[in-house]
Amino acid sequence: MSDTGVDSAATPARGIETAARGVEAAARSVEAARLLARAREVLRIEAEAVAALAARIDERFAAACELILACRGRVVVSGMGKSGHVARKIAATLASTGTPSFFVHPAEASHGDLGMIMRDDVFVALSNSGSTEELVTIVPIVKRQGARLVAITGNDASPLARAADVHLNARVDREACPMNLAPTASTTAALALGDALAVALLDARGFGPEDFARSHPGGLLGRRLLTRVTDVMRSGEALPAVRSDARVVDAIIEITRKRMGMTAVLDDEGRLAGIFTDGDLRRLLEQGRDLRGLRIDEVMTRSPATIGALALAAEAVRVMEERRITQLLVVEDDARLVGALNVHDLLAAKIV
Repeated sequence: MSDTGVDSAATPARGIETAARGVEAAARSVEAARLLARAREVLRIEAEAVAALAARIDERFAAACELILACRGRVVVSGMGKSGHVARKIAATLASTGTPSFFVHPAEASHGDLGMIMRDDVFVALSNSGSTEELVTIVPIVKRQGARLVAITGNDASPLARAADVHLNARVDREACPMNLAPTASTTAALALGDALAVALLDARGFGPEDFARSHPGGLLGRRLLTRVTDVMRSGEALPAVRSDARVVDAIIEITRKRMGMTAVLDDEGRLAGIFTDGDLRRLLEQGRDLRGLRIDEVMTRSPATIGALALAAEAVRVMEERRITQLLVVEDDARLVGALNVHDLLAAKIV
């Protein structure tokens, strides 16, 4: 122990420990830089592979589209390994954009699933080499059944390319894998080409947002485009309503009981005459009005905003936003009240 109270033997050890931590931090920094550089290289290679496809899109692509548009059956997409995963995604994209399609595993096809492919179908085969054994084995049988063949490969001279009615070349100069082995750029290019087919076909069919919504009823777009006011409105006993000769206190009781923040006001024939809301009540209280003998038709809002029961719920949202209101009455053509909407109903239905 030195005169200063510091263990002189411990000082070199601490210095060594600090130096070691510095070396580790530097190593981590070098490794992080290497990881980032590799990631950027992969993205650059794959982006170039997709960009190169655009220059090769020619009349063969149009011929493939025409073949599928003329198809009276289904589009059957197939591939092995990583190409199989891409094929599944292409089939799903086609199916959701107006082109009936499904995936068949080529190995399973050899053991019975060929029965899923009919003469009116178009068979789309994906293989980077164009020589995948499982596909090459079933293609003669597929063609013998009368189905047409579209091949997506990286080799114009491959068996699949030669057998195809239409061949789409998805060749890439190299894979993003540093060993040029793992399917990376090639699968990205094939997927992009499949997307190009799906979107071109979508456009040719005039497939619009409502068509898309019908195949995506569980998604946000489906809900917004398919849900009608009648699907989410409150009606029957849940609908707050009072007669036009009712007292304001009766309207307050109805608002409290039905929990919509308002009540509709009906005339003697049951047609809509007005609306009375929480906001109207607050304004009466601010004015110091005596509510005990006040009739609702003296203070209600006449000609309130309304909507039809068969209108889209998304249209109800638009009306509420434009009018800056949180409730909306639903009426038939003769102004008879059939329902009411609160913004919370639309939130619960995930329309907003």
